[in-house]
Amino acid sequence: MSRTASRNRVTKETSISLSIDLDGSGSAHARTGLPFYDHMLEQIGKHGGFDLRIEAEGDLHIDSHHTVEDVAIALGEAFREALGDKAGVRRFASGLYPLDEALVEIALDLSGRPYVVWNVPMPEVLPLGNPPFDPQLAEHAFHSFATAAGITLHVRLCHGTNVHHIIEAAFKGLARCLRDAVRVEGTQVPSTKGVL
Repeated sequence: MSRTASRNRVTKETSISLSIDLDGSGSAHARTGLPFYDHMLEQIGKHGGFDLRIEAEGDLHIDSHHTVEDVAIALGEAFREALGDKAGVRRFASGLYPLDEALVEIALDLSGRPYVVWNVPMPEVLPLGNPPFDPQLAEHAFHSFATAAGITLHVRLCHGTNVHHIIEAAFKGLARCLRDAVRVEGTQVPSTKGVL
C-alpha cells in the first residue's frame, strides 16, 4: 500500500502545492520564498526518510506568518492522509536531539488527537534569513502541523543559546520521531479502541 499524499492549498494569502511519500528515500525540496524555512522543511524530509516536495508563494510583502502557517497546515494534512488508517504503525516515538550546544527533547503520539506542548524559550534575536523568518514562528509551525496531522506533540528545550541551532534541532528531532512513529511493525491499529 502506497503511503503518499498531495495537497494544493490556495487562499487569498498563499498558494501551496506539496507531496509526501512516507516510504521514500529522504529526497526533499522546499521553495517557500523563505530560505531559512525551506532549510527546516527539508530537514523533515531528509531526516524523516520521506520524499517531500513543497512549492509555495505567499504574501511575504506583508510578513512571513501566512506562508509559514499555511505550509505547515498543508503538510500536516498530507501527512495525516498518507498515514491512512495507521494499521501496523509504531505510533509513539521520542528522543533527545542535539545540534552543537542545543539539545531538544521531542515526544509524539499519532493519536488522532491534536495537542501541543511547546516549552522552548529562545533568546531574543533578529529574524533569520532574507526574506526574514521570525524565530517565534517556529512554535506556530509546529502547532499548525500537529493540529492538521492530528498528533500529540511535546517539544522541550533542554539547553541552547543559538536560535538557529535550537530551531534546527527541533525540526530534525520532529523528523526522526515521525520516522520512528510511522514505521510499520505489525498489522493491527495500535489502539485498544481499534481506531486512531
